[in-house]
Amino acid sequence: MPIGVSYSEKELVKVRERFDHLLQVMDKSLQENDREMLEKAYELAVDAHKFQRRKSGEPYIFHPIEVARICFEEIGLGPTSVICALLHDVVEDTPITLEQISEIFGEKVTIIVDGLTKLDGSYNTGDVESPQAENFKKVLSTLVVDVRVALIKMADRLHNLRTIDAQPKHKQLKIAAETDYIYTPLAHRLGLYNIKNEFQDICLKITDPELYSEINNKLTESDQERNTYIEQFIKPLMEELHQLGIKYRVLGRSKAISSIANKIKNNNVTFEEIYDIFAVRIIIDVPIEKEKIYCWQIYSIITDVYKPIPERLKDWITVPKSNGYESLHTTVIGPRGRYVEVQIRTERMDEIAERGFAAHWKYKGVRKQDNVFDKWLDNIREILETKHSDAVDFLSDFKTNLFDEEVYVYTPKGEMRVLPKGATALDFAFEIHTDVGYHASALKVNKKLVPMGYKLNQGDQVQVITNKNQKPNEDWLKMVITGKARSKIKSALKEERRKIGEFGKETLERKFKNLKIDFEDNVDIVAKYFGFKNRGDFYYAISQDEIKMADIKNYDIEGGKIIFRKETDEPSEETILPTADALKKIRRSGKVSTSNILVNGEPADMYQYSLATCCNPVEGDEIFAYLTSKEGLKIHRTSCSNATHILANYSYRVLKADWVNNPSSHFIVELLVTGVDSGPGVIQLLSNELSNKLGVNIKSFSIEGKEGYFEGRIGIVVLNKSQLDSVVHALEKLPGISSVVRTDKTFTDD
Repeated sequence: MPIGVSYSEKELVKVRERFDHLLQVMDKSLQENDREMLEKAYELAVDAHKFQRRKSGEPYIFHPIEVARICFEEIGLGPTSVICALLHDVVEDTPITLEQISEIFGEKVTIIVDGLTKLDGSYNTGDVESPQAENFKKVLSTLVVDVRVALIKMADRLHNLRTIDAQPKHKQLKIAAETDYIYTPLAHRLGLYNIKNEFQDICLKITDPELYSEINNKLTESDQERNTYIEQFIKPLMEELHQLGIKYRVLGRSKAISSIANKIKNNNVTFEEIYDIFAVRIIIDVPIEKEKIYCWQIYSIITDVYKPIPERLKDWITVPKSNGYESLHTTVIGPRGRYVEVQIRTERMDEIAERGFAAHWKYKGVRKQDNVFDKWLDNIREILETKHSDAVDFLSDFKTNLFDEEVYVYTPKGEMRVLPKGATALDFAFEIHTDVGYHASALKVNKKLVPMGYKLNQGDQVQVITNKNQKPNEDWLKMVITGKARSKIKSALKEERRKIGEFGKETLERKFKNLKIDFEDNVDIVAKYFGFKNRGDFYYAISQDEIKMADIKNYDIEGGKIIFRKETDEPSEETILPTADALKKIRRSGKVSTSNILVNGEPADMYQYSLATCCNPVEGDEIFAYLTSKEGLKIHRTSCSNATHILANYSYRVLKADWVNNPSSHFIVELLVTGVDSGPGVIQLLSNELSNKLGVNIKSFSIEGKEGYFEGRIGIVVLNKSQLDSVVHALEKLPGISSVVRTDKTFTDD
């Protein structure tokens, strides 16, 4: 337990005030027994954490109390979850044991608290490929036991992000990457839209603070104008809405900063060019049986006044999203020709949209949609039951169940199935049943034969033709995207490999018998020597003649065990070492420092290092160093497309990196410039601005006209990010230029 200073009298008063506030907001939901158990949880947590403080210096107990408040107020969980939230760190961070929790609070609370407790120290970097992935797997595995574990984890992560400024930058990057990698898509899948948006916004603020500030400032500047426009938009509708004789309220909301940032990046547009910066939400209070009728009546009122964009109509009332979301969305042309998204929903739908899974259970059964999450949890259960080579492999399969966009397809009998966007006909076969997937020999979409990898579209009708002699092969993994299909195909292939591997096992047993050594005592030693993580792969390699018995050489037998004589003290290239040891291996001796990068406070060229070609950082970019297994250190931008995966799964191999001023350094970057195609003059305009006015060296230049607009790719040499930003701003101001975006193209400096 960390040693620290216990509470002062003033702090104890503040701690009690925060807990009393929690009791106050929960008052109407509490029975006498609930209040008694909450008091016990509070007293235990206050005492257990009394010597702990957060990075900000405040008492640690503030954190579990705030997590408990978020669970109740923002997610909608009940007293049991609040008790677990108060206790969520006591087993991990204090001497309190699960046995003590069980004795005081019972089995249900104990199961949830156990799920909230990270894995113990036995999972270090030498035992597993990714400790983070192992912890993710433990949390995700509890989904099928009690979903409240994941929901409390969401509240825990949310408070950690809200108070992340006290953490050093490298810790912020790790937490942001973990959040983007697993918590954000999980929040979406559980219907926690507000939390998902806040996750993404805070992560953007950490990984790309400049873009975050730019969008935030522009939203603030346009706030008053936006509110005035919404009032102008809704005014012509008011009389008709009043005549309906129902309670309603109208809200105007801006899109999340991260959502706007994604549009800017993905569509190569500016803030001003995004037409759906905000949406109007109309929320009505009507009986459940009349929800659909009134929502469509309001749609009719809106489209009588404003012209709708038909292809932008989304009916998630008739067919809710697979995470329970219900709403009617349309986009219309409002005053001054602006596009406006309108969301129409009831108070019940709004609560489900705001609170997701917890609210879904409150209303379960009211519209005969009991299984909105049950089928999803069944899929997760099947993935958990499939043996994976490691936790990273498990996460890869699991993440496909956290899809954002979905397609609705149908069986020949008209039964609807929901699959992620991009799912294939073969995915559909496994969605119907595992056996149907295993034996799928042909597939028809809309009564026409299609390849197994055919990507499904909205409304497709799919028929699966089976053959009992058909079985999965390696190529099938390239034809599916869903976790269920991937895990089942892998399972079938492993079983096939196991059967083939039995021949290799028999061969190895004969070898060991000749050597007069015990099989069980030695098989793992030999497998590890040849670089195999498990026996199954080793047996298979032997049966396929990839490993021959003659390859087992240079060994001694001591005490009945085989001992291989080391040919080198150097580790295998494939070995993944803890950061501290690995740094010693890549350290260069006697190197004179010329680097403009510091890694853990030391010049980067004291080690084997290079700039990552996936993101091409330039001086001034936010960066980190990643220790690879073969190529020393790689320097990545924090906004790199690979950063989330690296930081989420291998943060123990990530080191702090910073730039230091070096006037002699230069970097090559590519800019994607788009604008109005005005002929050959565009090339002269751009080259004149870059070479003559800005004094920038052009490395490469290509331009292509496309029906009235052009795309130009220009490679330039810059000293740092400050100069790059100046170039971008200068080009954006040129006549006819609509956007200037930095790409991640790799260059070779000849």
